[in-house]
Amino acid sequence: MRHALVLATLALSGCATTYQLSVMPRDSGKMYTGTATEHANGQAALSIAIEGRTYTGTWVTTVPERTHGFVVGGFGFGRRGMGLGTVVSIDNPAGGEAKALLSASDGSGLRCDFRSGRGTGGGVCKDDRGKEYDVQLRQAPRG
Repeated sequence: MRHALVLATLALSGCATTYQLSVMPRDSGKMYTGTATEHANGQAALSIAIEGRTYTGTWVTTVPERTHGFVVGGFGFGRRGMGLGTVVSIDNPAGGEAKALLSASDGSGLRCDFRSGRGTGGGVCKDDRGKEYDVQLRQAPRG
């Protein structure tokens, strides 16, 4: 039983993708950092540290990076014919989109919109006072 639990944990840990975030306010050149760990279900745990506050929360995918569908074709004469079908996967040329809601221990909030594809992306976050931050996302090297 214990071996099965260890194997399940290892299998699930392989499903997560970690991102490094670079965050810069639009009114200065100061850089802040953060991390996001995305799971196979399109959700991610997120943490961003700004001016001594650590904002934590989740993002949820609102538009997927890829779309899947089933394509059917056929030919034949009369009642006899033949049909073929296959599943196709298509990249969304605009990339995927996600919405993040984060909060700090003092009750302040940060709301972010991200667009990503193929391990990189970007977006904008806005705090409760209306201050905006540009964000870059990069897939963290696997170690």
